[in-house]
Amino acid sequence: MFWTVTLSLLEGFMTTLELFALTLLFAIPLGLIIAFGSMSKFMPLKWLSKTVVWIIRGTPLMLQLIVVFYGPELIGGWFGELGIDNPIFNWLAGMKGLDRFPSVLLAFVINYACYFSEIYRGGIESIPKGQLEACQVLGMTKSQAFFRVVLLQVVKRIVPPMGNEIITLVKDTSLARTIAVYEIIWNAQKFIKNGGLLWPLIYAGAFYLIFNGLLTIIFAKLEKKMDYFKA
Repeated sequence: MFWTVTLSLLEGFMTTLELFALTLLFAIPLGLIIAFGSMSKFMPLKWLSKTVVWIIRGTPLMLQLIVVFYGPELIGGWFGELGIDNPIFNWLAGMKGLDRFPSVLLAFVINYACYFSEIYRGGIESIPKGQLEACQVLGMTKSQAFFRVVLLQVVKRIVPPMGNEIITLVKDTSLARTIAVYEIIWNAQKFIKNGGLLWPLIYAGAFYLIFNGLLTIIFAKLEKKMDYFKA
């Protein structure tokens, strides 16, 4: 039984790792783009970015998962009931076969990109403006000043909050079961429903503890490595 449970949890953990890795792959650069939008001097773009971030940060991730998965079909159906014949709305109404994992991934990427964007924005705005002015005096362009002077300081300052969010992401992957994505918690719950066994769920918690422990060590070493750079 122990080996059967272990194999099942490992299978679910692979899905958890895949969701975790792909979310970081897409959310980290997207968050930087949203951060630039939030700091833009072009007011429509600035307020659009801030509004999206406000909505995403102000609503539960579970709700966002449900909206992303069921929303397109429901929206298309509403317009169909109103008698609006549009190819886009008809396509949305027919999205019953949309895969669950891509829906979860999309919701996670948008959610964490918004959180990352605020971390980026805070890090960038914490750099004294005098440094940028000094770079301009030295003849550097804005892009050169950002990538050669500002970015290193920003990275140092955002490592702790980014580490916290990434560790939170590991635990939030369990919400994927909301729309029946078979991650590790889902696989553990099967043994509760079928055999009344509670220990597989506790066993699943050990996977999270070990993985988060490894991430904690990695971020601690990263912070220590960047101590040479005084910001």
